Amino acid sequence: MARNKYDIDEALESEFNFSHLKRLFGYMMRYKKYIFIATAVILTGSLLTTLGPMVIKMCIDILTEHAGEGISADTILPVGAYMLLYVGIAIAGAVALRIKTRLMNVTGQNIIRDIRYDLFTQIQKLPFSYYDSRPHGKILVRVVNYVNSISDFLSNGVINMITDLFTLLVILVFMFCMNVELSLICLAPLPVFVIVLVLILKKQRVAWQIQSSKQSNMNAYIHENIIGMKVTQSFTREARNLNIFKRICEDVKTSWMHAKKYDTVIWPSIEIMSAIGLALLYIYAVPKMLAGAISVGTIVAFSAYIGMFWGPILNLSNFYNMIINVMAYLERIFETIDTKPSITDREGAVAMPPIVGAVEFQHVDFSYDEGHKILQDINFAVHPGETIALVGPTGAGKTTVINLLSRFYDVDSGKVRIDGVDISGVTLHSLRAQMGVMLQDTFIFSGTVMDNIRYGKLDATDEEVVRAAQVVSAHEFIESLENGYYTEVNERGSRLSVGQRQLISFARALLADPKILILDEATSSIDTKTEVILQKGLDELLKGRTSFIIAHRLSTIKNADRIMYIDQGRVMESGTHEELMEKQGYYYKLYEAQYSFLEGV
Repeated sequence: MARNKYDIDEALESEFNFSHLKRLFGYMMRYKKYIFIATAVILTGSLLTTLGPMVIKMCIDILTEHAGEGISADTILPVGAYMLLYVGIAIAGAVALRIKTRLMNVTGQNIIRDIRYDLFTQIQKLPFSYYDSRPHGKILVRVVNYVNSISDFLSNGVINMITDLFTLLVILVFMFCMNVELSLICLAPLPVFVIVLVLILKKQRVAWQIQSSKQSNMNAYIHENIIGMKVTQSFTREARNLNIFKRICEDVKTSWMHAKKYDTVIWPSIEIMSAIGLALLYIYAVPKMLAGAISVGTIVAFSAYIGMFWGPILNLSNFYNMIINVMAYLERIFETIDTKPSITDREGAVAMPPIVGAVEFQHVDFSYDEGHKILQDINFAVHPGETIALVGPTGAGKTTVINLLSRFYDVDSGKVRIDGVDISGVTLHSLRAQMGVMLQDTFIFSGTVMDNIRYGKLDATDEEVVRAAQVVSAHEFIESLENGYYTEVNERGSRLSVGQRQLISFARALLADPKILILDEATSSIDTKTEVILQKGLDELLKGRTSFIIAHRLSTIKNADRIMYIDQGRVMESGTHEELMEKQGYYYKLYEAQYSFLEGV
């Protein structure tokens, strides 16, 4: 889909949706005890901190009142007491901040862990179509970057917002209690700043959302290029890719600079408003002080409160921008969590009984896209222990048959039964746990060869792993590796050849001891010599086990109990190799064409 390309921006801007915020608070309420303690501690610390200028006022007023009397007990004792109180307030504020930071960091990271856990749990349930329609880098950015982006909001944002509002309220109360006229003079620049804020905040929010989208595009492109680096180097596309990446990086830089432009308007505006407020205070209050109407301590206290007042204003303006961006990130996170898997356990689903191996397709129709049928009225029955080969041209529906059998997709109509049980009514885990699937696209995880094979059966012993490797003729090449079965292989098995990766994947599937075995082009990357050895192991393995084999190399399926030729979404003919060759139909023509080509080569 074009909307998910690395060079197409995701639309992050959305209406303010309180339901997302409510869900986030649901995660927070799991740790409400710690949040409550942190809130109480920091509010107490904030209250004590705002008392600081009042204490200074008291000291200055005492010293001013006794300025002509020299140093005496009447001045030293109360001033000393106030100074000790001031130091105590500073220490208490620092301790409160330390406790709050510790509690909220732990709480925030716990919440982030919970959200990531829910996200990862969900992405393991999503169908193939979800991953086919989006770059993996954009999925990754939701699990990592977007979740990280709400970390600061959880660790500091909410509590700081409460603290800043509380601090503003306390400061205003203290200021108006000391002097109403001075309070109004000091707050005169506030309406001007509010106008500036209203004009800027929306543009700032949009700018940061655009920047986030550009960052997402860059992550998607980097991920795509890392995965496809071998192809890039093979086709010498480095220069072309570098030019594309240069443009994407330029977009990221430009969008970031544009967003920061608004940040550099807000905080200087606050500095200017604070300076104007302070200037108005001195212009109005100093003559009053000289006339004896206002004390020096009052002016000093108001000067301190002006500085303390504008700090929370800046924090609150940043918090607004933060919460809008968090809402956009939450929309993407919860969109992924809420995506309904198209293949799920149906209501009332039961565990699949131990599989014997009888398989039946009854009038099965299926289409990936509406109006374009891949399978049409497919009917066949397989007895337990039979080996069935599926052949036919590319795109005929062979892989679709095994996808329906494994319930990677559900049929549009008809039934797929195993041992007479409709598989749509059983749990996915109980079904797939008894099946072994080796797809054409092999995947090797980072770790040892032993770990990769044991992935098919986590409780398997080393001897069982070695035995599975021996059956598929992987043992010899594994033993030749630097550390044998304990050789570390890179992600996707980049240190191994394509054929070696397929052999390891084959051993992994066989180790699970499946009741139904599915092999999709299992020997496509194995040389002829290895194929002969492997075929002997397969003949032994397939005995008593229902198996489905998809192969374009027809020499690998000549011994199958039955070969089904599929084309145009239908089973065109079915029989043993000898029967189909004698019939001289579709399979005969395919077989002759393949061997004529090989002889020509």
